[in-house]
Amino acid sequence: MGKASRSKAERRRLREAEAQSVAGGEPVTTSRTPQGLASFFTAPGPPSDFPYHAGLGVLLLALLVVASYYPVLLAGFIWDDVAFTDAQPVREWSGIWDIWFHPESLAKEGHYWPVVYTSFWLEHKLWGFAAAGYHAVNILLQLVNTLLVWRLMLRLAVPGAWLIAAVFAVHPLHVESVAWIIERKDLLSGLFYLSAVLVWLRFMDEPRRGHYFLAMGLFVASLLSKTVTVTLPAALLVLYWWKRERVAMADVLPLLPFFVVGFAITLGDMSYYTSREILDLDYSFIERAHIAAQALWFYVGKLLWPTNLIVVYPFWEVGAANPIGWMYLAAAIALVAVLWLVRERIGRGPLAATLFFGVTLSPVLGFVDYGYMQFSFVADRFQYLAGIGAMAALIGAAVHAAGRLPEAARKSALGAALLGIALLAALSWKQSHIYRDEIVFFEYIIAHNPQARDAHHNLGKALYEVGRMDEALVATRVAVEQRPDFAGAHNNLGLALKHHGELIGAEKAFRRGHKADPRDKKILQNLGEVIRWQGRHEESLDWYDAILKRDRNNSRAYAGKGNALFSLKRYDEAIVNLKKALSLEPDMPQAPLLHTLIGDAAQELGQFEEARRHYEHALQIEPGLGQAHANLIGMLLDLQRPAEVERRLQVVRDLSADDPVNLQGVAELFRKREQYERALEWYDAVFRIDPDYTQAYAGKGEALFRLNRHEEAIKSLGQAVALEPDMPTVPTLRVLMGESAQALGRMEEASEQYDRVLEADPDHTGAIDRLAMVRYEQGRLEEALELYRRHIGIEPGSANAHANLGVVLYRMGRSEEAREVLEHALSLDPATVMAQTVLELIRKESK
Repeated sequence: MGKASRSKAERRRLREAEAQSVAGGEPVTTSRTPQGLASFFTAPGPPSDFPYHAGLGVLLLALLVVASYYPVLLAGFIWDDVAFTDAQPVREWSGIWDIWFHPESLAKEGHYWPVVYTSFWLEHKLWGFAAAGYHAVNILLQLVNTLLVWRLMLRLAVPGAWLIAAVFAVHPLHVESVAWIIERKDLLSGLFYLSAVLVWLRFMDEPRRGHYFLAMGLFVASLLSKTVTVTLPAALLVLYWWKRERVAMADVLPLLPFFVVGFAITLGDMSYYTSREILDLDYSFIERAHIAAQALWFYVGKLLWPTNLIVVYPFWEVGAANPIGWMYLAAAIALVAVLWLVRERIGRGPLAATLFFGVTLSPVLGFVDYGYMQFSFVADRFQYLAGIGAMAALIGAAVHAAGRLPEAARKSALGAALLGIALLAALSWKQSHIYRDEIVFFEYIIAHNPQARDAHHNLGKALYEVGRMDEALVATRVAVEQRPDFAGAHNNLGLALKHHGELIGAEKAFRRGHKADPRDKKILQNLGEVIRWQGRHEESLDWYDAILKRDRNNSRAYAGKGNALFSLKRYDEAIVNLKKALSLEPDMPQAPLLHTLIGDAAQELGQFEEARRHYEHALQIEPGLGQAHANLIGMLLDLQRPAEVERRLQVVRDLSADDPVNLQGVAELFRKREQYERALEWYDAVFRIDPDYTQAYAGKGEALFRLNRHEEAIKSLGQAVALEPDMPTVPTLRVLMGESAQALGRMEEASEQYDRVLEADPDHTGAIDRLAMVRYEQGRLEEALELYRRHIGIEPGSANAHANLGVVLYRMGRSEEAREVLEHALSLDPATVMAQTVLELIRKESK
């Protein structure tokens, strides 16, 4: 703060004397600066004056930013965006307190960066979770930061200030920071960082307390947005050295509090992070030096040639014996040494820019473990601020050199520069498209880096959520192969297998996930669900109770437990658990179904008014819930309230003018209650809305079969099979078609239906039994005999199969064998009438 005694005029003269070109130590000259529009692109301008009158320059920057990142306005949330979309404090008005004073409430955020989450909290109050609003704010922040870069370059008298800002605005390396909402941290920390630098420079000119503390406040805000900005005071010292070739103690002393505050906040953030996620990547110092050196050269390469940009770059080989690592390290050291040795000849600018680049990147070069090192050693977003120094050095030097060219050559150089900016903008526009949604995002990553950590896992999850189950299954299998110890991968595989009906495989996957992480409540829940779906209801209760021991307020566990208890006919307990689930989460997506299930349980207990209340509550939430309508109508039928039944049926008709689902539910209700004629009326109502409703053809076919209208039954059942030949109920439908053909005396047609069932499922006992009966009626007794034996091999405890086998043996004249088989049938089920009858005949004949 030792400049207080200097006059304003002295300070201005000193500033002008210190203004150096980035290429060297010569004072900036404007004698050959282009005039008019070109001056916005190339002129350094007065070092302290921002050309606010240059509205055209601002407009062009704004157009560049919007054009480059416009595609992200149509994008959604991806990957780590769940850190704030799932965060309860962001959703609640009172959450702002938790964001600042209870950061652990942000369950999926490991850092203490409350400024970022405050911005998300505020936006949620404005437009909820409409992704376009968050993307628009990110684009606006990029524009503000671009203008700050322009202002800073002018303030430092760097030639080509507008060009530098334009490149910063549209460089493809910045797409990741702008297009990915959660990377708001780069934009906000950058905004406060750049603002702090500008205020600090003002403080150095006019050392007022207000400027000093404002700069400090902005620095703290940057750290609370992303602690990577801890390097700011070191970067200011580099700036001093560039301007003066020395750093005096008077320069260092005012920055000491910045170093202390930066270190304290960063240490606190690191301690908080490691308390939530333990990282020990076990790299030696030599290996970390190799990682850092190669990363620096990687960043330079991408800055100069920004193609093949990937969100998750492949790891490179690391080891003290790897010569490539030593080459990168030697090249980095050599570069700094050479720039130091030639600084008098080419100026301090190149070395200052190199030092700024390295210093600003230092927190993410691998000397200290950080979370993203588990995915890659590098990321485009890491050089959001560091790249400014390289851009300033390269562009400033080029503009300085171009200023000495003839007029025509300068115009050509300007044209080439503008063309380059347009090309960068086009690349950014193209790169922005990969952030459209998670499927596009992760498919892009996998296409460029198939081994990217968790990419297949996240792709599988995204595919599952949109119903692309076959692709989800493929992706999750790869994820499990890549990370067999990752519980989340096994969980997603289990979900995909469950959706495909592979419940045993799903259970195995969930069990492997549980073994990998016994604390994961989602896996416990899914394991309980898949066990319950297999009918092992008692066992599923143990898993739901395991969840509730850890979390007494887990609504999903109570819901699953209630379902299991209902299936076990423990209706009182089922009601208690289902009501508990609804009390904890009244608006849960499954609420209508849970109310319906409570109604079913209450009906089983004879509590009809209670049942009615819950059916009606379910219908208040979801008026079109066919299951609740059907169950309520069924209860009213049992209670013999025809007037109410007809009123409810009319409600279903009114609700279902364009939706056949509820009509189908009523049709099924009547069919199951053996009111087949009424069921047919409702099936026909379904067809008037949807002539290709497969399940309606199947139900109508069975109703016709029960009415002995076999020709019509075959036609309706055949239509269902033709519409959906792969549905699980096709074997049952074919058996009914065979029975109808059999009843019509068309034995070969019946045999064909049974044979087709057995081609798909050789152990389908229904088809075996019916085909054996056909062979028996055709007199092909040996074939019938073999078929019944086949049935017994599959179901050795079937009394009917033994009885049928005994009948065939009796007809073949093998009475003694028949006697043994029939007696065994009666031992299995003494009430088997056919076995009793034929055995009595054998006994009479033997007398």
